[in-house]
Amino acid sequence: MTVLDRLRMELSNQQYFSDEQYTQFLLENDLFADDEFDKPTMYRQLLYTVLDVLEAIANDVDLMMSITTEFTTTSAAAKWLEKRIDQVRDKIASLPAAEEEYNCFSLMYTN
Repeated sequence: MTVLDRLRMELSNQQYFSDEQYTQFLLENDLFADDEFDKPTMYRQLLYTVLDVLEAIANDVDLMMSITTEFTTTSAAAKWLEKRIDQVRDKIASLPAAEEEYNCFSLMYTN
C-alpha cells in the first residue's frame, strides 16, 4: 500500500482535496506519496499529515459538508472536526517517541 493510499484510508476515503494537494501535504511532512507505507517508520508523520488536512478542512467547513452529507448544520460539522483533530493529537501523543541518536550535548541536560 502506498503512503497516499494509507492517507486516504485514515481520512475514510473522503476526497476532500485532489491527489496533488494530498501529495503536497505529505511532502510537507517528509513523506512521498508513491513510497510503500511502513508503519513503524512513517505512522507519526502520516498522522501529522492527517492533522494538517483536517485543520485545512476546518478552515472551510462547507467543503466538508459538501462531501459528507451526514451533518445538518455547520456547527455540528465543526464540532465533529474539532473532536477528530483532538483524537489524532491524542493518538500522536500516545505513540512512543522515536529513538534519538546519541548526542554528547544531550548528556549535559540529564541527571
